[in-house]
Amino acid sequence: MPPYKRKTPEEILYSIYRLHRGRLKIIIGSVSGSGKTYHMLEEGKLLRKRGIDVVCCAVSTMQRAETVQQMEELERIPSIHWMNRSGREKKDLPLETLIERNPEVVLVDGLAHRNREGARHATRLEDIRYLMDNGISVITTVNVYELEGMQEPIFQMTGIRAEETVSLDTLELADEVRLIDVSPETILKRVEEGVLGDETHPALSRRGNLAVLREAALRLVAEGVNDSLEKHREENGLSGPSGAAERILVSAQYHWNGSLYVRRGQQIAKRLNGELMVATFLVRGKALTREQQTFKQSIAKLVQRVGAHYEELELMHPRQFAPALVRYAEQHNVTRIVMGHSKKNRRQERWQGGSAIRVLRRTRSMDLFLMADRAEREGERILPIKAAGGKQPEEPFHRPSSQELQRKIERIRQGTLKVYIGAAPGVGKTYKMLQEGNLLLHKGIDAVVGLLETHGRRETREQIGALDIIPRARISYQSTVLEEMDTDAIIKRHPEVVLVDELAHTNVPGSSNRKRYEDVMRLLENGISVITTVNVQHLESLNDAVAQLTGVRVRETVPDAILKRANEVELIDVTPQMLQERMREGKIYAPDKVNQALESFFKLGNLIALRELALREIADDVDERLEAWDRDAARRGSWGRQEAIFVCVDLGPQAERLIRRGFRLAHRLKAQWVVHYVQCGSCRTAEEEKRLETLRLLTGRLGGTLEVSEAAGGTRAHRHLLERMNELHTTQLIIGQPKRRRWNGWLKESLVHYLLRNGRHMDMLIVADFDTRKPS
Repeated sequence: MPPYKRKTPEEILYSIYRLHRGRLKIIIGSVSGSGKTYHMLEEGKLLRKRGIDVVCCAVSTMQRAETVQQMEELERIPSIHWMNRSGREKKDLPLETLIERNPEVVLVDGLAHRNREGARHATRLEDIRYLMDNGISVITTVNVYELEGMQEPIFQMTGIRAEETVSLDTLELADEVRLIDVSPETILKRVEEGVLGDETHPALSRRGNLAVLREAALRLVAEGVNDSLEKHREENGLSGPSGAAERILVSAQYHWNGSLYVRRGQQIAKRLNGELMVATFLVRGKALTREQQTFKQSIAKLVQRVGAHYEELELMHPRQFAPALVRYAEQHNVTRIVMGHSKKNRRQERWQGGSAIRVLRRTRSMDLFLMADRAEREGERILPIKAAGGKQPEEPFHRPSSQELQRKIERIRQGTLKVYIGAAPGVGKTYKMLQEGNLLLHKGIDAVVGLLETHGRRETREQIGALDIIPRARISYQSTVLEEMDTDAIIKRHPEVVLVDELAHTNVPGSSNRKRYEDVMRLLENGISVITTVNVQHLESLNDAVAQLTGVRVRETVPDAILKRANEVELIDVTPQMLQERMREGKIYAPDKVNQALESFFKLGNLIALRELALREIADDVDERLEAWDRDAARRGSWGRQEAIFVCVDLGPQAERLIRRGFRLAHRLKAQWVVHYVQCGSCRTAEEEKRLETLRLLTGRLGGTLEVSEAAGGTRAHRHLLERMNELHTTQLIIGQPKRRRWNGWLKESLVHYLLRNGRHMDMLIVADFDTRKPS
């Protein structure tokens, strides 16, 4: 709402009502047994320590020891027990007793629960609303498949259908929504140990089903966080895409290839887990031909089938297309425009203008994807769906060679890796890691602490429990003595599991390895399993997205391959409100640093955006693993064709952005990729050599190859690059936006413009040129 706009009487009354109304917090899990009740009770205990009056009622412990223990410190209000038609015991809330007791917060399980016949309300949701109307706040739990909008797709993919459901809109009533993320491996261990009881649905014993439920929960919460982020940015006057989520806009005309553009846009949106929009621009007053009417009907049906948002917009003149398209994209926070290559030659483009060039002139904040027209080169008139290449399934009767056998034996001997990932410092990664270490110790597994950073947090220190801590190595550096993890001592001690904090840490110069993740890899190679922690902003390929979101360029990063190498990855999800509250209480940083942190990295907008980024990244990781187990089960679908990606870089500041973008795209498309730099003219200076080495190291960390070649300047270098692309059978080129020139562009054709004219047989992604700036 604008700050100087007078509130209406209705708005004033609603604001007063909100002051008296209780708050609602919903904790979502993928399945029963994911830990929703445990964390709800843990939150209740923390509130009680802060002096908040908390009670619990109708809480289902399922006689799990850890959950029962959590309830011991909390006051319990007896629930109303009754038996349903199946003979199962149910619990209803005693509303009159709770109103009379009048606590500040009630903890209650089963948001989707339906009450007994004759109760005041038919559902628990109505009970909760009644308590909130009486000024009592509620924290409750729900499984993702118990939400009505999620029930049908989940049933189709897993065969799991909830007995009781609650409307998906219920999440909009909540002041906070928190996800409890648990890997399929952890759930399967709990099923095997009998922790989940005897009534577990048979479908929940299959890893693929658990992964589908987990991804559904991650994406559901991510969508809700995205809505919060957009609202926050709008209230703070921030424009343009946030960078946390993808929004694809397809420009499709009523032509034979319009449907191809929509289908390609759909494929891109699915692989990037983005929202799809389609827009058609028509000249006002110009009637459609019969053929165009037919294509319009075809596109409308296709758009409806793929679930895209569709709009038809008018233009006064065809030359208004580019500004109208860019304006529409900016209004809708689009991250990528999809359109076709131009059909005009260089002279026509100079005098009449090409659509792609006009779009490029008007925007720097979004990518432009130009789809190849393969009909000209390959005679294709439909979207190319070729058999995906890549690795063929291993022949079961093939006798492995000695080298293959040795590699397999080495993999068997290696330890397992589990990573706890969070959106920001202070979410509870180290706390959870130590909890798991003590649980393993209790089960008779030799677990120790290899490296722990408590940052002075009392709650974290208390979780060390009975775990042994390996003393750190002391390293002399510039007349001081610094401490690092003693990898040699851990290998000599040779525990079954070692806990290692802060995976992205850079070691002191003089250490055996430069980065802590290299120490972790060495431990794994020595047969020691590792549980470690990292924040999402430290993932190498997300470096640019984080800089765009927060205005902070993270210097310590971890290659994405480490996350892919992990046997398990679990997200520790905490709402921004909770995180800021922890910050104010001094549980993350020292009191003298709190205000500075809340005004910079820990601003609400940053925390919301980083949370969405973390949720989407782990959802992508889940889908990648699911696709590896069962290609047909992956929610994003297969790409349908073998891709070869060519990343063209210079030595400028945007080179890293292009390399990271190339990696992320290649990884999601299961594609081969190469980075290429052309040296024009004289020999490279020492500074250029250093810069080139930096790019080579980054490409190598991400699993790619940097090619370097030499060519004369101008169009000869352009031709050289195009020839190399064709030699590699490139299907998609990634390149940065051209520098803006005024008069020089008439005399000297830029590389981008040359490729727009001569590389129309390949898809081209022209990457946005964002300035890293701190959001207001």
